[in-house]
Amino acid sequence: MSAVAAVPMQVVSPPGTWRLLFTRLRRRPVVAAALVGLVGLVVLAAAAPLVSPYDPYELIPGETLRPPTSRFFFGTDDLGRDIFSRVIYGTRISLQIGVVTVSIALILGTAVGLAAGYYGGRIDSGLMAVMEVMLAFPQILLAMGILAMLGPSLINAMIAVGLSAVPVYARTARSVTLGVKGMDYIEAARAVGAVDLRIVARHVLPNMIPSIIVLATAGMGISLLVAAGLSYLGLGAQPPLPEWGSMLSAARAYLRNAWWIATFPGMAIMVVVLCLNICGDWLRDLLDPRLRA
Repeated sequence: MSAVAAVPMQVVSPPGTWRLLFTRLRRRPVVAAALVGLVGLVVLAAAAPLVSPYDPYELIPGETLRPPTSRFFFGTDDLGRDIFSRVIYGTRISLQIGVVTVSIALILGTAVGLAAGYYGGRIDSGLMAVMEVMLAFPQILLAMGILAMLGPSLINAMIAVGLSAVPVYARTARSVTLGVKGMDYIEAARAVGAVDLRIVARHVLPNMIPSIIVLATAGMGISLLVAAGLSYLGLGAQPPLPEWGSMLSAARAYLRNAWWIATFPGMAIMVVVLCLNICGDWLRDLLDPRLRA
């Protein structure tokens, strides 16, 4: 008998999570650029004291309303402050606004939606009636109403924007909870004596994470726009704080003869919101099995 050489079998391991992620990003160069832009903004905010050439509150004598030059990259405002430095420090404030407002809306909205969807009955009817009333108002108008009670300030603006976004998260959380609580494994958990808190933490919340992540990413851009609008109206960040919406408000009187005062803060808002929206759409496609490429 002739000996037959054994051919070793080659086992092809599936690509890792990070490798698969990079592969998907290579197919979407716009998304990759948006992610790089967001990471760059976070780094810029963290390194603001090292990157900005001037103090954002410094009044430079004799340098008022200077157009963009090699010394002042974005020009100066009516008080002689360097706009480039103020825009960089404004990145810190804008990221803070986005994180705080989304955290408030996510925590409160998820709690309301879980309670309404899980317990149902009068709890569901009462909570969602309140959410529907809040949804009847545009978000910025609702935030203005809350600010009228709290008073104008950056902290109050973040609270108002966060509270005004609660209904969107509540409806999403309720929808997911209603779809999950009737599953067989939920009934099995109840049968073995699991309490409601354990069932929600172990079985309902994990099913909710993809939807909440996508919603939070898109909601951060909306929150930045609403907060900037409130500051533009004088209800949010107050001067001399280098917040982009407040800078736009101060630039209204100089739109014709000093275009740069409003242009660069406005471009900063546009870039951040655009990057967040692009990343939010990509996350939705990535986490939704029906939309995966």
